[in-house]
Amino acid sequence: MSKYLLELGCEELPYKFINSARNQLKTAFSDLFNNNSIKYNNIEVLATPRRLAVIVDGLAEKQEDELKTVRGPIKRVAYNEDGTLSKAGEGFLKKNGADINSAYIQDDYLYAKIEIKGKETTSVLSNNIPQIVLKMQGSHFMRWGNFEEKFQRPIRWIVSIMDDKEVPVEIINVKSGKISHGHRFSKNETVEINNPDEYVEKMRSANVIVNQDERKALIVKLAKEEADKVGAVCRYSDDLLEEVTELCEWPVAVTSEFEEKYLDIPDEVTVTVMAVHQRYFALYKDGKLLNKFITITNYLGDDFENIKAGNLRVIKARLDDAVFFFNEDTKKPLADYVENLKGMTYQKEMGSIYDKTQRILELSKMIAVALGQNSPDIERTALLCKADLSTSLVFEFTELQGYIGSDYARVSGENDKVVKGIKEHYFPINADSELASGIEGQIVGIADKADTIASVFAAGKKPTGSSDPLGVRRAALGIIKTVLANNLKIDLLEVFKKSLELLPVKTDCINDIQEFFIQRMTIYLKDKYNKNILDACACNNPLKDLTDYVLRIKTITDGIPAELTESANRVVKILKERVNSEIKPELFKDKSEHELYENMLNIEYSGDYKKYINDLNTLVPSITAFFDNVLVFDKDDNVKNNRLALLTKLTEKFEKLCDFSKM
Repeated sequence: MSKYLLELGCEELPYKFINSARNQLKTAFSDLFNNNSIKYNNIEVLATPRRLAVIVDGLAEKQEDELKTVRGPIKRVAYNEDGTLSKAGEGFLKKNGADINSAYIQDDYLYAKIEIKGKETTSVLSNNIPQIVLKMQGSHFMRWGNFEEKFQRPIRWIVSIMDDKEVPVEIINVKSGKISHGHRFSKNETVEINNPDEYVEKMRSANVIVNQDERKALIVKLAKEEADKVGAVCRYSDDLLEEVTELCEWPVAVTSEFEEKYLDIPDEVTVTVMAVHQRYFALYKDGKLLNKFITITNYLGDDFENIKAGNLRVIKARLDDAVFFFNEDTKKPLADYVENLKGMTYQKEMGSIYDKTQRILELSKMIAVALGQNSPDIERTALLCKADLSTSLVFEFTELQGYIGSDYARVSGENDKVVKGIKEHYFPINADSELASGIEGQIVGIADKADTIASVFAAGKKPTGSSDPLGVRRAALGIIKTVLANNLKIDLLEVFKKSLELLPVKTDCINDIQEFFIQRMTIYLKDKYNKNILDACACNNPLKDLTDYVLRIKTITDGIPAELTESANRVVKILKERVNSEIKPELFKDKSEHELYENMLNIEYSGDYKKYINDLNTLVPSITAFFDNVLVFDKDDNVKNNRLALLTKLTEKFEKLCDFSKM
């Protein structure tokens, strides 16, 4: 078995493309080998800003030979009358490279067994790699020189080796060889690769760590060592760590600092400047933000003064802007910014941000009343929740909406519940972020997200495919998580109806919203629960009470008697059409009817679904006796309809739990 290396050397690749490129290359090479029946053990894709490398281990040197049976013409056409091959028979053998000894007759047809020699793997690689590379997808692909082909960045060198032999590849006029290139400032800038096994270490000697996981682990280690020097803790998001990893080939950690006066502005602003705009790691001590930060540089050497000076110069300018905007914004209370929202368009035909705020206020009142939480703090939070969108600081740092509003509310003297609610009404910000812990943030957040969903659907822009530019899927998930985490008893169907009613554009899309929301609910729960149970419990509209829906799912998942399911389905199958008329005991002809009727009347849901299942299960003998002794479709229409009315009422009892026909 052999080992193969492909390295594409490029000008600096955008970090957002690198992870996608790794996945694309791994899939493409796997498909190439599988489609060509070439065996391999493992495909590893490594990447830095200047290179994409594919290493294939345990690779077969050639395709396996294949013995193939092909069918030719019918016997009377393949042979002459004297038993010799006809021209048609000879042509068939010649076309398939077979001789007369491999030919035979079966089912009155001429067949031949032919051996297909497997292609050399090197040939398959040479012929297919250019197509693999040029078919890669990404945003902002570019052309260079006079070439028509596109790639993310210009390709400058290619290394293509199987074991110790070159495998010729040519992509956009660049021919492969054994020469790679190390770090731009390395003494070993030119590196000769003679075998895939030496690739990783030879690149390391040229100050390039090609394995992204190794680089990431090293960055974490270096950042911690730097933080330990000042007795601090380094904090950064997974996204920032991923980005920094893809921006360097040889990471070095450097600690810099800025003036303490910049700590007077909200921490979120300072951290955003460092992390989002400059890709620095923030440092904390005793839970407080320090005026120090860590930079991960792609640098060789030990003279960091210029780096520190450059970091300080850049961050000082950004923080000076933040201080200026903060001081200007806080010259007046946050409430004064609400009026400015009238000049900010929310969505075409959906009014301004001010109009959205008023809708959020009305929805918040409605939800608060339903939850028995009517409070001036909720209304105040709703009124001020979008006010910071018209401030200069949020205009500069849009990702801080909510955080800035919360801080400005504090400076303006709003109470702690309102301050917290303004920030939390945006929660959860993403799939992994925290949820609103205060009722103000929970209610206003649900109202805000419901209005967003209603607005998008009313405008005819419901999400399709995987695209969700307006964040409707995220809004639905935010509502679901908030409701379930806090056991909020809300009729979301009424909330969405009210949302549509408040919009300036009137449209009847409540069914579309309902279908979309239930779909998001199912997707959210499908990893935990059986799909059939999710569908079965949806017979009672989940939007009416999400908490009840999940409670029923959990209860059924814990177990339900098989005989109950069987009996319920027996009822459902015979009840083709429901009869909702009053049940008349005087029309009963058999004691089994009376028994089933009396037992059914004694069963009511009391808040405990496990008890309810046990109660329903006590009906099984009565249901069995009923079907054993009674012909439902009696000749007398009055008797028949009375029995169908009884079964209809019984079905409603079952559907309080779920639709048993979907179990």
